[in-house]
Formats: sequence, C-alpha cells, structure tokens
Amino acid sequence: INFKGNTKTRDEVIRREMRQMESSWASSSKIERSKTRLDRLGYFEEVGVETPPVVGAADQIDVNYTLKEKASGNLQAGIGYSQVQGIIFNTNISQDNIFGTGKRVNFAFNNSSVLTRYNFGYMDPYYTLDGVSLGYDVGYTSRDGYQANISRYNTDVANAGFNFGIPLNEFDQLGFDVDLKNTSVSDTSYSPQEIVDFIKYNGDSFVTLSTSVGWTHDTLDRAVFATRGGQQRASALATVPGSDLEYFKIGYKQQHYFPLSSDFTFRVLGEVAYGKGYGDTNELPFFEHYYGGGSSSVRGFRDNTLGPRDTPQAGSNVSPRPFGGSSKILGKAELFFPVPFLSEVKSVRIGSFVDAGNISDGLNFNGMRYSAGLSGEWLSPFGAIAV
Repeated sequence: INFKGNTKTRDEVIRREMRQMESSWASSSKIERSKTRLDRLGYFEEVGVETPPVVGAADQIDVNYTLKEKASGNLQAGIGYSQVQGIIFNTNISQDNIFGTGKRVNFAFNNSSVLTRYNFGYMDPYYTLDGVSLGYDVGYTSRDGYQANISRYNTDVANAGFNFGIPLNEFDQLGFDVDLKNTSVSDTSYSPQEIVDFIKYNGDSFVTLSTSVGWTHDTLDRAVFATRGGQQRASALATVPGSDLEYFKIGYKQQHYFPLSSDFTFRVLGEVAYGKGYGDTNELPFFEHYYGGGSSSVRGFRDNTLGPRDTPQAGSNVSPRPFGGSSKILGKAELFFPVPFLSEVKSVRIGSFVDAGNISDGLNFNGMRYSAGLSGEWLSPFGAIAV
C-alpha cells in the first residue's frame, strides 16, 4: 500500500485508517472503506485510489492512494453581523492536524451583543493504538438572554472537562464526557416571573459536575456534503447527586442520505430530546432549556421563537418572550441537487426542504410548526455555510 501527496500528514496517521492490510487477500470493499476513512479525516481535498497489478506476479496488486493536502489550520479574525447576535467580533485559531500528527488544538474568542466566549480545546483521536480518543477543554461564556431573543436574564459560565471515545466496531462508538461548571445567573428589572421565582428558591450561583454518555452509529460517506449513508446518536447527561442543581437530559437523533442519482440526494432527519430535574431540583433549569426556530432548526421561523413564552412580572408592561421548554421534537426532509449550469462545481449545492418542530414542556406533538422552502450550501474556505 503506497501513498503519494501527503506532504505534511505523517505516514502513520494515514496507515491507521487502512482497513485493507498489506500482504493479505485484496478486498474491494476494504480498499474503498479505507478511501472513505481518509476522506472523512478532513485533511485532504481529494483522495484517489488505483490497484495496478504487480509486474511479474499474476496474483498480486499494489494499492496506491493519491492524496491532495488541504490547509487543516485556520487563523481567523473578523467582524460580522448576525440577525440575532448583531455585530460579532471573533478570533479562532485551530489546527486539525497539528504537525501532521492528526491531533487537534483550538482557541476561540467570540464577542457579540449576545455572548462573550473564550475556549481552548485539545483532542487526540488515537490516544491508544486501538483508536481510543482523548480530549479536554476549558472555557468561559457570558450570555445576554435578551439579545439572544429569549427571556431577560444573564449567565456567566466557567467550565472545564475531558472526554474520551471508544470504538466498538467500524461504524459504532461510545463517548464519555465529564464536565465541571460554575454558573452564575442574574436577573434584570424586566425578568419574567419564572426566573425571579427560580432564583428565589434555588439561588443565583451553581456548581455542577455532570457526566454524559453517547452512542454513535455512523455510515456517512463523508463528514461534509454527504451523499449516502446515515448517522444515529443517542445521548444521556446527568449532574451527579450532590451538585447544586440535579437534572438530566436525554436525546436521540437520526439522519440518512439516499442517493437518487449521481446529482440528486434525498435526506431525512429526526430528533427528539427531553430534560427534567430530580432530587432537590423540581424542574430542568431554565438556562438548560431547549429552543427551536432558525437555520439549524425549523427554517423560516426566527431563532428561538418556537415553544412556550415567559410570564412578565405584574406591572412590568413588557411582552412575553421565548422561554424554551424541557423537550424538543424536530423533523426534516430535504432534496439536494446541483446548481443549474454549475453541475461540475462540487462545493455548492441547493435543495428544497420541509421542516417540522416543536418545543414544549413534556413531549407532545401538539403545536407543531411547519415550513417549506429552498436551501443552499457552500463549502467555503472557512467551512460549510448553509442558508
């Protein structure tokens, strides 16, 4: 097995993705699966494979992979505008393949009218030779709920945590996370009654230690602009007993891509999630609520506007605002096709979609909201952008 074009990525980083072994019986499915795994790394613009026969041997072949490296590091600094966040200042330094080792480091700073965030993370996808991954992150986030188009309150969160993943087989993985948070909540003179009551009975500063476990089954052909395969994920999170707040959150998400032809792909997606308090905590804390509406949820609705509204304090003379809920239901169906007259451009595609979703307190399908329209995706130099 030979590789050509990996000018930066180390040989061992590529070879550990191989499912076809040298000096063994050739398998077309294993050769193709190895190519898919290289595609999914995100380190290469193109991956090609050829299997020429060995000269002078009737029963031997070589497997030659041709790679085209792409920039896996980013230094981004910019100013932008979002309908919800307003003017945004951000800096992001990341390296997905630092020194060609396959390890990832990143530092992010974001400053807008909605939030200020600092975060540092590190991840080693092959902490062990068996593919057990290990990572950690530390960060600080300050959020203004009113500017985020939700209830009027502010939060400051400092967090530190680590995670590791265990591959079960070629397509399944278990992930474990441990996260320590210090959350401070402050209300305003216009905060709704629900938040005033929560702070009154629970306080305004909380230290929580949470653990979570997730199972992922992934058969997608590529991480971005997938055209076939599917992905399932089930997750469960709970703060450990004795934390200042005791609650749990569970969720399940599944999506699948069906290739209808070389140019048309159909995708379906479904997601359900639920959270609740336990022990001395009677309900899911309001700052852990689910929200819906917006480009990543039910398109056509303004961000966070689906679901329950809060209750303004008596005499406050303000309108109810989105309060979120303890459960989320989401469904999508979308048909992707190339841009007319630009079918050879593989970095852009458009589609037509139907979305449905609901945010509520307790899982139910009453009050579902629906939308339909056209979508667009562009694999830009700065990452995937969807509208």
